[in-house]
Amino acid sequence: MTSKQAFAPENYEDLIRLIHERHDDMSKTYQRIAEFLTQNPNEVAVKSVNSIASSCGIHASSFVRFAQYLGYKGFKELQVLFQIRLSTAAPGFEARKKALEGELSVREDRSELEFLKELVVRDIASLQDLLDKINGQDLAKAAQMIEAADTIYLLGQLRAEPVVNLLRYILTMLGRPCVLLDASGGLATHMARNIKQTDLILAVSFRFYANEVVNIVEEVSKKGVPIISISDSTLSPLMKPSKILFAVPEHEYTFSRSLAAPMCLAQALMVSVASRVQHNRKDPRIPTVTSR
Repeated sequence: MTSKQAFAPENYEDLIRLIHERHDDMSKTYQRIAEFLTQNPNEVAVKSVNSIASSCGIHASSFVRFAQYLGYKGFKELQVLFQIRLSTAAPGFEARKKALEGELSVREDRSELEFLKELVVRDIASLQDLLDKINGQDLAKAAQMIEAADTIYLLGQLRAEPVVNLLRYILTMLGRPCVLLDASGGLATHMARNIKQTDLILAVSFRFYANEVVNIVEEVSKKGVPIISISDSTLSPLMKPSKILFAVPEHEYTFSRSLAAPMCLAQALMVSVASRVQHNRKDPRIPTVTSR
């Protein structure tokens, strides 16, 4: 790991840029801290260092040393940049956060219905957060790339598999040639070797990133094949090989992370592709299979 940064960044954008530049040289602990900071900037702005450290399972002193590594006197000095960002770029977050806390605080039992309520309330907050983070120009460019590709190869394993299966279904119904790089049978890597520069990979992967997915994306990118990715962070290993990466931060709660936000993003991307394929910006439709 390289030595401490001599001059600390003075704004949030420069801080994130520095974290990206130095991420590969960081220790595993510092990488985990960096990933949490970039995925959860609003939480970093409003929580204490002890609370943030507890969420990560890392001692608070490591956060202090991380801040010093980047050139700050301590974590509070780094945290100020997140607080400024929150006050100027995300004025609605505090209201959503308080509403969420109020909704959950009235729970009096742990019934099955209460589990459902908790998931729904948190997913609503996650979807609202998605609107704040996704770039409309990236969505339009990704839809254009998918429309232009000869064949779309879909890649996702572990928790990401439901997302690529949804993409395969919709692309098939839209009449777009697509191939699922299925891990079963151990052929995904071999199938990927047939991908051409006129094709495209749509990859989905979340922490902890499936090794085969990362390896395929890295190898195919060397051939000049365009890659669109959905992941949980701009520090994801899919970031560098991708032409476009949609970072959908995951908020860990209950026993599993929700797929509501990435599923919604994937479907929105497919609606955009449908509008292009059908030459219908007003009311694009995804065909459905009906029984006869």
